[in-house]
Amino acid sequence: MANENTWVLLVGASGVVGRQTAARLRQRWPELPILAGGRDLQRAEAIAAELGNSRGVALDLNRRDLGLAHDISVGAVAMFVKDETLNGQVFAQDHGAPFIDISSAAFELGPQTAFYSERPQAAPVLLASNWLAGASTFAALDLANSFDRIDRILVSALLDDQDIGGGAAEADYVRQTQAGPSGLVRKKGRFLWIAGEDAAGTFEAVDGRNFDAQAFGNLDVLSLSAATNAPDVVFQFAVGETSSRRRGEGFSHEILIEIAGISRDGRQAHARRALVHPDGQAPMTALGVSLAIEDMLGLRTGKKLAPGLYLPHAVVDPTRAVKALREIGATVDDAWRQSDGFVAHRTETLAQ
Repeated sequence: MANENTWVLLVGASGVVGRQTAARLRQRWPELPILAGGRDLQRAEAIAAELGNSRGVALDLNRRDLGLAHDISVGAVAMFVKDETLNGQVFAQDHGAPFIDISSAAFELGPQTAFYSERPQAAPVLLASNWLAGASTFAALDLANSFDRIDRILVSALLDDQDIGGGAAEADYVRQTQAGPSGLVRKKGRFLWIAGEDAAGTFEAVDGRNFDAQAFGNLDVLSLSAATNAPDVVFQFAVGETSSRRRGEGFSHEILIEIAGISRDGRQAHARRALVHPDGQAPMTALGVSLAIEDMLGLRTGKKLAPGLYLPHAVVDPTRAVKALREIGATVDDAWRQSDGFVAHRTETLAQ
């Protein structure tokens, strides 16, 4: 447990996900000292006042010390905004503090891994830019436990067009879909970048509607490929009206997971999991970050995470994460059939 002089620094604490992460950490760990950091000191101090046992601080990401006083002891750093300087990661490494980032697409990992490899023993660095800080990966790997062999994984996310998020999330969305328009997939064991018609796909939402989707270059493909060694893996997403809003309710967030392979009883099987949160994407993202902070600091177990470069599933147990998702109001519904049928990506990335 962090002591009274060791702070957990949340960079972007006044944003939608940062605020929810701070609230969850405070609920679970009342004595955990939190630094609510951001460009606007007044907003940061307001968040700190709400939390208690917290301080609001103004940050300057152009500085290696982030503009913080040298006598502040920081035990972990969570980055909720895109840090083009990487000074947040450098600062964490300087202090031997666990670092978590949720804003970098796969095509942006080069600088982060270079800075990590320069000082691999300095601190644990968690690349948590999977969809919703790992929610989709956790749900997929938990489902994967029911398979003896996995041949194909397709993860589809439906983001409501009223749920893009705050300014940082919107900036990530624009940058990742425009600056890096190619999608990363694994096909027949090979990692490929695809764009245009090759990246087009389709999936069925919770209410049965079909959505056109686009393959995306986030980190789910890396996590799912590494964890399962499935030869065919695709993550795709669409923006549109979620099933709940179509029923006249508020927007939700839908993640649809399909896995094909050999089940534990030795039969060819296809499983489909629907993970839905009635309040949209922010609660699941905040949960992913807070679980990672807990496990990196050893708040539950007393054992801190060793220095290294990590993906979310290597830090947070997927089954534990799915249990926690249910606890915060998400529904998880599974459907199985003993067959080789599969909803394939339009480019036949997942075809036989």
